[in-house]
Amino acid sequence: MRERRRGRESALQMLFEIDATGKSAESAIMHYWATLASSVEGKEFANQIVRGVMNDLEKIDAMIRGVSRNWRLERMARVDRNVIRLATYELIAFEDIPRRVTLNEAVELAKRYGSENSASFVNGVLDRLASDLGKA
Repeated sequence: MRERRRGRESALQMLFEIDATGKSAESAIMHYWATLASSVEGKEFANQIVRGVMNDLEKIDAMIRGVSRNWRLERMARVDRNVIRLATYELIAFEDIPRRVTLNEAVELAKRYGSENSASFVNGVLDRLASDLGKA
């Protein structure tokens, strides 16, 4: 559990960097592990998430747009957008991870790295998305 949590945090940081700088997934992964990460705990899981999100970004963003009421993806806070992307990928790619675990972990990331309202916003969007996926 701890390894996956650390992996999610690392993945969020890399996705944020990609979103902010336009770096490729591979460039962000190499930079993160070479200079920013203090340990390799969760490395494989983090890399899998980052590569998966970036490979399926159009599909993931379309899914998010379909459930984010009154919010264009581009208007979402960068942290919120990337937490939602990460969790969306996890919902569709990791059937062994229970839905509630994915949603709870995303809310915790939003609380830790986002704004005062991030957790409730992320939870609302992901709840609708999970329902649409039949994982409610």
